[in-house]
Amino acid sequence: MVFFLAPALLMVGASFQQPGDFGGLVPAMQDGQFTLSLETYRFFLGDWIYAEIFGRSFLVAATTTSICLLLAYPLALLIARSGQRHRNLLVLLVILPLASNFLIRIYAWIILLGPANLLYTPFAVIAGMVYVHLPFMVLPLYNNLEQHDPALLEAAQDLGAGTWTRFWRITLPLSLPGIWAGSALVFIPVLGMFAIPELLGGTRDLLIGNLIKEQFLDNRDWPLGSTLSLLLTAAVLALAGLSAKAGRLRRGST
Repeated sequence: MVFFLAPALLMVGASFQQPGDFGGLVPAMQDGQFTLSLETYRFFLGDWIYAEIFGRSFLVAATTTSICLLLAYPLALLIARSGQRHRNLLVLLVILPLASNFLIRIYAWIILLGPANLLYTPFAVIAGMVYVHLPFMVLPLYNNLEQHDPALLEAAQDLGAGTWTRFWRITLPLSLPGIWAGSALVFIPVLGMFAIPELLGGTRDLLIGNLIKEQFLDNRDWPLGSTLSLLLTAAVLALAGLSAKAGRLRRGST
């Protein structure tokens, strides 16, 4: 609560203040009068470019999450069904890239994509996003799939269920908690990511993470940066709430 709520409350207060001449914030009260206003919110609602950037950011996050899921599920399933010795080695290989510096890994992609003329393209951004966040999809899925009771698959096979039937009727439904956990661990960080789009995508396709970074570090407009951060947080919480509600309705229907 301290490390989440306190910064959130500071952002709420900053979003209603005025930017200082050289960065920072104008005091909330000057000469006995409040300087608070809704200017940043009116500015945001008055320009459709911000809605476009939000939509593009959500599209990139959804695309990255989908690709990570398609790549991570068979890999996590393979690890979960491997022998114990090979299983530990495969898990180590999944998390091994996390031991290296983040920027070094991104610059490696610059070296790879540059000669192929793919640098500063949407493909480069998605590739970098998938590469960085793929382990965060694999690990929750592996943790879930490892706990499945193999007797369920054996019983289904004895009853005449084929490979795909066993997967769709048993493995996939039981792995939904792992899918939701992995999707959250990928989708949410991708929304706020600014380093990968900036290094691999250039300035052509601005995402919400880049826009927030620019307001704080380049434009020194802390109130607008705080407003964008709050709106992004609200959008993520609303999406999480809708997903949780959809999950409860699905469980209730079954």
